[in-house]
Amino acid sequence: MPNIKSAKKRVIIAEKNQKKNAAAKSAIRTSVKKARIAVANKDESAAVAVKSAIVSVDKAASKGLMHKNTAARKKSQLAKALNAASAE
Repeated sequence: MPNIKSAKKRVIIAEKNQKKNAAAKSAIRTSVKKARIAVANKDESAAVAVKSAIVSVDKAASKGLMHKNTAARKKSQLAKALNAASAE
């Protein structure tokens, strides 16, 4: 633990941000997983689930939780899976 007051504060803030970021990343992974399951099961709500997942991925990329290329790749994979499922 640091001795300087500002350093102590930075440690506390870093821990708080780490918990917040971990929760946000978990929520993103959950939404993407739900979308993939919906597409795999050919649910009627698959398009809605994919759209919701894409929105959450975009927000994560804009807030710096995820690299923009990673976000683009995930969105592309979801759209590709949805299009393949709807084509069948």
